Amino acid sequence: MTALLASRGRSGLRDATRAEWTKFRTVRGWRVALALAAGLLVLFSYLQAHGKHTGYCTTPSPTSCVGGHPYVPDGAGGGAVADAYELASRSLAGDGTITARITSFSGRIWAGPSNEAPSLAHTRPGLAAWSKAGLMVTSSTRQGAAYAAVMATGAHGVRFQYDYTHDAPGLAGAVSPVAARWLRLTRTGDTITGYDSSDGTTWHRIGSARLVGLPSTVRVGLFTTSPNTYGGQATRATAAFDHIALRPSGDGPSAGAAATWRATSTGIGPRDFYTALGRGGERRHGETILVTGSGDIALAVADAGPDTASDSLLFGLVVAMIVLIVVAAMFATSEYRRGLILTTLAATPRRGRVLAAKAVVIGACGFAVGAVASAVAVPFAEHVMRANGNYIYPAGPLTVMRVIAGCGLLVALSAVAVLGLGTILRRSPVAILAGVVVFILPAFTGPGVLGGPGGGGSAVRWLYTVTPAAGFSVLGLLPRSPLVSFPYTMGNGYYPLPPWAGLLVLCAYVGTALAAAMMVLRRRDA
Repeated sequence: MTALLASRGRSGLRDATRAEWTKFRTVRGWRVALALAAGLLVLFSYLQAHGKHTGYCTTPSPTSCVGGHPYVPDGAGGGAVADAYELASRSLAGDGTITARITSFSGRIWAGPSNEAPSLAHTRPGLAAWSKAGLMVTSSTRQGAAYAAVMATGAHGVRFQYDYTHDAPGLAGAVSPVAARWLRLTRTGDTITGYDSSDGTTWHRIGSARLVGLPSTVRVGLFTTSPNTYGGQATRATAAFDHIALRPSGDGPSAGAAATWRATSTGIGPRDFYTALGRGGERRHGETILVTGSGDIALAVADAGPDTASDSLLFGLVVAMIVLIVVAAMFATSEYRRGLILTTLAATPRRGRVLAAKAVVIGACGFAVGAVASAVAVPFAEHVMRANGNYIYPAGPLTVMRVIAGCGLLVALSAVAVLGLGTILRRSPVAILAGVVVFILPAFTGPGVLGGPGGGGSAVRWLYTVTPAAGFSVLGLLPRSPLVSFPYTMGNGYYPLPPWAGLLVLCAYVGTALAAAMMVLRRRDA
């Protein structure tokens, strides 16, 4: 009996949905509106992309800059990375071990006017929190190459990091005259293992990494880098290394501070994002090697100046949502206006089933509009932006599919919520106004609808966190990294919530609207 009732329930919902779909598709104006919404999304996406001509001057003289952007390499595991450092290295054929002690680690921070090119003339002493100095094994000094490194940092202790995103902590505390840091890297085939020690006798294993495809001969040596502070302040760091020993496995010759170490500057040049506070490099004082450098070895974040594949979608998505809000409101209120709601409820006495069927129909239409139009708009807009000389932050196929599906869900959920409002209010103009105020206006309150998440302070962040505008976080594509000190604010292109968390906030509003509509249907329209 239970199975029979369940089967009838499913059949009843299916029949009700089929009936509501028949009603919807017989209204030509609604079908035209769906096509119009999709077309407007694509059109406004193109216009947004066509209007983007942002670029970064990469030449010394701004007057000679026509366009362009800094070079941002792709890392060994895919994705954009920052890869800029100074390296004093030697080649290592096969397995081996390199050991060194860092006895001092200091830095300079640009403190001059923002309209001047950074130079040492206007700096103050200071060490950025993620300044790094230590030992590195890398497949090559080409930007984006696979690497593993053990390092001291400005404020995060000793770390073992590899391939730009992986990190393990070692000894805490900063380098000082009374707290030198001993570091060691060993290579065994494709596996690199990092160690640290406070006295050079007792060693602690921090972590290991397997760098797939590591060539038999690699570069190994001493590196230093220091990131921009993301407030327009370039930084530079200097580390002093001694007790340097490079010991190949087997019968190969060992190398110490007196050996020839090749100095290499990676990622510091006119075409690159990082502008050094003067040229870094290697200096020697007896058995000590000093390495000075600027830059970073980490995931690239928005300060590198990227656009994303979803940047052009926001305004067109808002327009499409307004069209769907109109359609959803009329889909709910038209039967009240024409007096047909009683016929519908007589044919399907269970009010919840009627509301669910309408929600399925308008939700499916909204998802189709948002997803299909976004699937067309994203590659089209990306092509236009690239043709205009913009740098597009790389995003994998699965990430792009997530954005497309998120756009479909954003439109669908907003339409379903307005369906609930229309059921409660029963008048199209009032339901449309309520839908626009609740689901569209919060996004316009922030300054970003015409060009990304926008700026604004805590009030705008609040709107995109607790109001339906949180659903727009599905457009977020820029990565965050705990290894990069960066203000992940809306002004810098970051939504306050992760994509699916933003959709859950929107779902809460949708659930509230449908629950209220169900209550009204049962009490008022009985």
